[in-house]
Amino acid sequence: MSIAPPPSSPFLSGLLAPVTDERDDHDLRVSGRLPDGLQGMFVRNGPNPQFTPRAKYHPFDGDGMLHAVYFEDGAARYRNRWVESKALGLERERGEALYGGLGEFVMPDPDVMAAAGPIKHTANTHTLRHAGRLFALMEASPPTEISRELDTIGEWTFDGALRGACTAHPKIDPYNGEMIFFGYSGMPPYLRYTVVDASGAIVHYAEIDIPNPVMIHDFAVTEHHVVFFDSPAIFDVKSMLSGGPMMRWAPDEGSRIGVMPRRGTNADVRWFDVPNQYVVHFFNAWDDGDRVEVRAPRFPGLPGGFQFDDPTAAVAPMPWRWSIDLATGSVTDEQTDDRSGEFPRVNDSYATRPTRYLYNCMPRSWELEFEFHGVVKYDTETGGADEWLYAPSEVAGEHAFAPDPNGSAEDDGWLLSFVTDRDTDETVLAVIDARDVASGPVARVHIPRRVPIGFHANWFAE
Repeated sequence: MSIAPPPSSPFLSGLLAPVTDERDDHDLRVSGRLPDGLQGMFVRNGPNPQFTPRAKYHPFDGDGMLHAVYFEDGAARYRNRWVESKALGLERERGEALYGGLGEFVMPDPDVMAAAGPIKHTANTHTLRHAGRLFALMEASPPTEISRELDTIGEWTFDGALRGACTAHPKIDPYNGEMIFFGYSGMPPYLRYTVVDASGAIVHYAEIDIPNPVMIHDFAVTEHHVVFFDSPAIFDVKSMLSGGPMMRWAPDEGSRIGVMPRRGTNADVRWFDVPNQYVVHFFNAWDDGDRVEVRAPRFPGLPGGFQFDDPTAAVAPMPWRWSIDLATGSVTDEQTDDRSGEFPRVNDSYATRPTRYLYNCMPRSWELEFEFHGVVKYDTETGGADEWLYAPSEVAGEHAFAPDPNGSAEDDGWLLSFVTDRDTDETVLAVIDARDVASGPVARVHIPRRVPIGFHANWFAE
């Protein structure tokens, strides 16, 4: 099925052009040598619209498609599948797109809205594994459960206990198995907070009072606290319903950081005013006595990707640290490097606890915020950094950390990312030894088709 991009969108061509089939390819060719400890599956989610968009297209609008590489007994195979939804099922029945997008909202027909809701559940942003279940995620809807083979099982509402949406970036505490997430809304309550125990049951819920309906894409979790960045990226329902952008930057509303105990309620949140800023994704956060330490790339304003009338607007984020002193009520912060970057990652085995090594993706430009040309490893103990830059024609995605099962150090493992060559349209899965990032890939798994640029990736060990 071919997709003709509308004239108003540059985001359905080149490396973003969607693919039109689902494949299962075995015994992939490998350049270099696959590490023996790499046993499991790498999964990358992203937008892949099946039908020509009905209205102005934004990359966040596309139907979710999962691309996985499985490592089994020294061999690799590739499989990709659309994430199924009620809305996509209706579009397949009728042979056309039925929903508008974030840059140009179009109310679906009444029968479509009654069957599948006013907003399309694309599940196109991230993946997660918890309590024996795999999920595809977007932040305006419940999680979608998927099988290991990427087949859609259906929406998961925690046996009916879920209230509101689930962020695309839940946090899993590797020490007690809890999953912690939030959901935001354009209607009150604007912010909901949920804790799920290691068995998969919701054990805590709280509604957090914030003054405006804001887009909070990610948050941070420590051993004892959760951290929310309340920045003035405000939903504008009136503009959206009239076909305009759904969000605006309102600097007069100010920015603040909220810190709450992990089992806290609205009454327990402490708010700290800070200069206007926006954080899309966090490296990690941890407790240090009375201080809460946070690490993330920091934007000085609304990221271009969230400016739905012009997603190419360039606003570069820089790596940052915040130290929130709960005893004195003060916040100190500083830029930690002059290399701009995003899609930050750590070894998730150390999530919520002190992290020595941080991994960040570096762009060639900020014309598209998830198109990268290299990766940098920061050592927060020594202040050092090592980087790898791909060839000028190569474009990389997020680098997921795959721990070495035989390792014991925090950086024992590999960084995995899809890399596509603009000149040849060929995609490989690059495998970089996290202990020696500057030496580049130790192996490249050749994918038998171009994998479109997408969003977040994860590693799920066997």
